[in-house]
Amino acid sequence: MISFFDSWFPFIYLYVVGGMFFFTGIYIARKSGALDLKIKRHRFWYRVMMFGYLYFVILHAALTITALYF
Repeated sequence: MISFFDSWFPFIYLYVVGGMFFFTGIYIARKSGALDLKIKRHRFWYRVMMFGYLYFVILHAALTITALYF
């Protein structure tokens, strides 16, 4: 059996550390006015970015689970 540090630790590191950079960038874009959620086009792309992040987290987790346990 593969250890936690060889399988799940890289996954957690990727999405926690990478997520901090991603969400910090979103925060900075909103505070600077580059991302104005009052504008319909900006709301669309904001949702696309959030969905994309969650999509890849779920896809990566599903493939990791499949590789480890099936």
